[in-house]
Amino acid sequence: MDTDSAMKLNNQLCFAAYAFSREITKLYHPLLKELGLTYTQYVTMLALWEEDGITVKRLGQRLYLDSGTLTPLLKKLEQMGLLSRIRDKSDERSVIIALTEKGIALKEEARLIPEKMLCQAGFSPVAAEELRAQLASLMNRIQPQHDD
Repeated sequence: MDTDSAMKLNNQLCFAAYAFSREITKLYHPLLKELGLTYTQYVTMLALWEEDGITVKRLGQRLYLDSGTLTPLLKKLEQMGLLSRIRDKSDERSVIIALTEKGIALKEEARLIPEKMLCQAGFSPVAAEELRAQLASLMNRIQPQHDD
């Protein structure tokens, strides 16, 4: 690729990833509105449905969010009655996030969202999994560099 082509917006991997992410998030909006969740709240709940009772630090690592973003998000979910934040008795510096009964029950309401998303986006389950695997592979390659 020549220098001029390399500097075009539509030739940038970062821009393609950014634009794709924004458009996918927009597709989620009407589905999540029914649950009363934003996209970031939804992915937080997905992580907690998978691994309840984890520390804020661990949750932040899973979601690639810093504490400045995660703390207000968790406060809001706590106000909504979906989770509780509890100081770890063995380490006062740590806060454990635990789902409430309401938070656990919300999983059932959210169960069809992934399937509805595939339909809206026009992805077959196989194509979606292939893309997810490619993105995960890319993430694994760049993440160690990001952690430094």
